[in-house]
Amino acid sequence: MPLVRFSTPLSRALLRLILVAVLASPVAARPPNIVFILADDLGYTDLACFGSRYYETPHIDRLASQGVRFTNHHHHQNCAPTRAALMTGQYSVRTGVYTVGNIDRFDWSSRPLRPADNVTNLPLDRVLLPQVLKRAGYATAMFGKWHLGQQGDFHPGRRGFDEAIESAGQHYDFRTNPTVEVPKGKYLADFLTDRAVDFIRRNRERPFFLYLPHFGVHSPHQAKEELVARFRDKPGAGGHRNPVYAAMIASVDESVGRITALLDELRLADDTLVVFASDNGGVGGYARAGLERGRDDVTDNAPLRNGKGSLYEGGTRVPLIVRWPGRAPAGAVCDTPTVHVDVLPTFAAISGAALPAGQTLDGESLLPLIRDPRARLARDAFFQHFPGYLGAGPGQWRTTPVSLIHAGDWKLMEFLEDGRLELYNLREDIGESRNLAQELPEKARALHARLVAWRTSMKAPMPTKNNASAAEPAKRKGGKKRSNGDD
Repeated sequence: MPLVRFSTPLSRALLRLILVAVLASPVAARPPNIVFILADDLGYTDLACFGSRYYETPHIDRLASQGVRFTNHHHHQNCAPTRAALMTGQYSVRTGVYTVGNIDRFDWSSRPLRPADNVTNLPLDRVLLPQVLKRAGYATAMFGKWHLGQQGDFHPGRRGFDEAIESAGQHYDFRTNPTVEVPKGKYLADFLTDRAVDFIRRNRERPFFLYLPHFGVHSPHQAKEELVARFRDKPGAGGHRNPVYAAMIASVDESVGRITALLDELRLADDTLVVFASDNGGVGGYARAGLERGRDDVTDNAPLRNGKGSLYEGGTRVPLIVRWPGRAPAGAVCDTPTVHVDVLPTFAAISGAALPAGQTLDGESLLPLIRDPRARLARDAFFQHFPGYLGAGPGQWRTTPVSLIHAGDWKLMEFLEDGRLELYNLREDIGESRNLAQELPEKARALHARLVAWRTSMKAPMPTKNNASAAEPAKRKGGKKRSNGDD
């Protein structure tokens, strides 16, 4: 083939134009990897970087020092509805997943309302987060607690995850779905992390989405003895004093450390978004609420009110940490209210993935806040709706049917049995100790009108009058029934 010479001024000018065009043409950059680690029942203050002076979480603290701590992030009051919202970007009024199990898990026969029916398997007509990312070219995997349907087409392996191993209920001698070989004496958090590490190593050359929803720190409270020993003689602080629970938190922290160390080893850290959160508030704060269940408090969410199963802040406000080197400022704090339904649109925006067509999303991308924690979101409020009961022992309740609106610093709750309103300014009263509904009636009316309008527009299912003659208390188990160890 003859050598082409660019000897004339015209040919040399043409060459320069070609080179400029080639160099200026956009090259498709590899989208960032996404690692989402979700703890189970970890309270708002159960991390050192969120205030604990007893629990030790050096790896999670390091993650926070390298990224953004979201201090006003909210999930649902217990497991399943949070996970449904994370996977769909939709409020519970769209998915029908309000709680764990069916409505007869707690004996509501003496209450004035019948709960709205609950969906236990996430509807198959929804496009889920892993499907969104898989369509954008991501390898996808989930190892841990799913809790949105475990059989057939409801299993996570049929819902967008290339690899999925579901396990929850025990920390030792656990079972997996599908069944895989587990070394004798293996601790669940370590087993799940082993799988996560293997997945990352095998998919290092392509974009990947790893969802690691730990069963820790959920009951039964079981921990590795060498970690329990670390805390056995350590003085408690601020309602944090249980050495077994502290050791469980330490195991989750070890998992985070192993994942981040691997990203460093493979030189993937700069190209990976790492997110850490909990699914709901901690199992504590009940004694302060005057509940007999307080005898079983394993932690305390103070200064927040109440705990898991309640729609006060102790049940719904959770830690959220986002690290994305070069994009998220290190050591930053964001106090803008954010919520579970924001996760899907956020990951879609970060990955460049298309949002699911025809599926209404209730969340908003947090990408502006990740880049600049002082930025503002388009919305000015989010909503929660819980048309049921969660028990706390004989004749006591962590919550009765309630709806709420969270608008800026303000939170208004409407308790549906009697229409009682509670209004709190969370910036001045994060512990929700002073109900301002009577002092600020105009503010309460305005927020209540917005809440009612939202429920109406969403066609939110409401609890109905309890017809005692139609009730069948014999079928109710008084809260003794468990679903995957969750309550």
